[in-house]
Amino acid sequence: MNRSLRRPSRPALLALGALGTVGFGSSAWAATVQLKLELPRLNVAEYHRPYVAVWVEKAGESGPAVAQLAVWYDVKKNNNAGTKWVKDMRQWWRQGGRALTLPADGVSAATRAPGEHVISLDNSAALAALPPGKYELVVESSREAGGREVQRLPLTWPVKAAQTVKVQGEHELGALELTAKP
Repeated sequence: MNRSLRRPSRPALLALGALGTVGFGSSAWAATVQLKLELPRLNVAEYHRPYVAVWVEKAGESGPAVAQLAVWYDVKKNNNAGTKWVKDMRQWWRQGGRALTLPADGVSAATRAPGEHVISLDNSAALAALPPGKYELVVESSREAGGREVQRLPLTWPVKAAQTVKVQGEHELGALELTAKP
């Protein structure tokens, strides 16, 4: 095997990754950002796992999305048929979802069962590329034969001081907690 075509070693990849953060500004890229998201267990006759979208909008403005962070849908359906129902997340769809080609690398994932889930946004290139300012992290959940709900959590970017925001959903979403640390 030609040595020049071999994969770099893990330490070399880590070093390259560290060099790559210089262009983004070390304070923003080094931030720890996590979203805890609870999907409540609903006692209904026909339960389908919810589709969930997470994106960022400028604070005080109604879209468009400035960063797409997560879209959970039925990724296992043949011929990408699970995308048929993403339009039911109406607010996300209008604010940029329709322009997103699914599956989107680093954004798309399978639906989740009821319970608490943590989304780590530490390595999100879309988040790291945001210009400084006040934003809202928006979470929308929609279920087939069920309801739909949208919740918003404020976020100041880049993260210069620890931020924790908690919001309680009403029916399709449970407790939401956004934690950001420099």
